[in-house]
Amino acid sequence: MVYTPSALNFLNPVQAGSALADPRMDEHLLRRTADDYPKQAYDISYLGRMGEICQLRQVAPDLPLFQAAFTAFARGTLIATASGPVAVEDLLPGDKIITNERGPSPLMWVGSITLRPAEREGPSLTRITSAALGLGRPLSDLMTGPGARILQRIPGMAEQVLRPVRDMLDGMQVIELRPPSAVQLYHIALRRHATVTAAGLAMETFHPGPGFENTLPYQHFDQFMALFPHVARPSDFGPLAHPRQPLQRARG
Repeated sequence: MVYTPSALNFLNPVQAGSALADPRMDEHLLRRTADDYPKQAYDISYLGRMGEICQLRQVAPDLPLFQAAFTAFARGTLIATASGPVAVEDLLPGDKIITNERGPSPLMWVGSITLRPAEREGPSLTRITSAALGLGRPLSDLMTGPGARILQRIPGMAEQVLRPVRDMLDGMQVIELRPPSAVQLYHIALRRHATVTAAGLAMETFHPGPGFENTLPYQHFDQFMALFPHVARPSDFGPLAHPRQPLQRARG
């Protein structure tokens, strides 16, 4: 295993409005100075060019665009692999992940952060209780973060859509939680965007969103891309496997 330390200090990014949230926030964010932004440590494992497993930790802004890349699955979530279900924290780059679109695919990237909700308002977590969506869906309680989307058929739409899990809150079977202690959250990326089976549910792998690079000043774009050493350019993320809804709704 190769350990690659990083001395990068990321400053003054802006959230990608077209991919995540209200684009009207961009002008406000750009007016802020670098010192205004809270920071977060992001842990990354990725598959190197020679097939080696590389690790690094980056300190980057604690903003929605960055958070969404690291906050889909809580520690302990079982992901379907060619070797059987594996807890997300035990996945390694190079593992063969079973996708619902094209079968086994090598895991290219794993990102994780530690959220400490007790220290700040922070994002909430969502718990889908066992069998809330049908028999074995999920197989057991599934805890997700603000970056999680689930593949569902929406009434009135001909095709399935990737829907933010937190849009499903009903206060009974899909519940919002604000844990008082630290929580480890993860996300994963494959060679191409796909859905994988997590605790019996079809959940998406990470993709920053088509055209995300067009919403970022060049320095912010570079800072974000540095979190994904396994890709060289935005086009390397490829197309979306399914249509999807934004993680954050635009305000009226």
